[in-house]
Amino acid sequence: MKDVSPATQQALTQLHNSFREKNLNHSGTLPVCDKDPEWPSPCEQAHPDLKLSYWEAVSCPDTLDFSGLETALGLKLHPDIASYYTSFYSNNIPVCCDDGNLELLQVWNRDDFDRLQQNLIGHLMMKKKRKQNPTVFFAVTDDDEIILSVLNETGEVWAERVGKNPHRKMANNLAEFLENLTV
Repeated sequence: MKDVSPATQQALTQLHNSFREKNLNHSGTLPVCDKDPEWPSPCEQAHPDLKLSYWEAVSCPDTLDFSGLETALGLKLHPDIASYYTSFYSNNIPVCCDDGNLELLQVWNRDDFDRLQQNLIGHLMMKKKRKQNPTVFFAVTDDDEIILSVLNETGEVWAERVGKNPHRKMANNLAEFLENLTV
């Protein structure tokens, strides 16, 4: 059974709902993305243009978890970040915070989750090699050198330069951070 954070799930649910409503109010439709027949997602819906798909976040199955990654690295992921990546299948979400624009990374399908785990293993191994505290990224910023991460030990949200220690605390936890974003 996966370790979950109800507060993170609730904040992410609200963010997905706000994003969906904004799209419906602005364009009268769900969000649209390019359709890739070789990269399908449970969140895709039919679109009149066969090269496009409507999409909306859908709940992930309970079988989606980080147990393999945690066993391989000997590290238990913070429940906030585990909940963040295992609650929904979704396209990435563009959002705004007080410091500018962000893109929240999301899991598109099961293969994307597997790829995410490989990237996280690489990131966490790099952190260990550099004797830095483990962080788990969840968003990219307008600055290609800065990512947003959860400090695994505390659950705090930090900005960090790629390959460096976190340098700026953004929130006490992921739910608090998500609740202060606008779509």
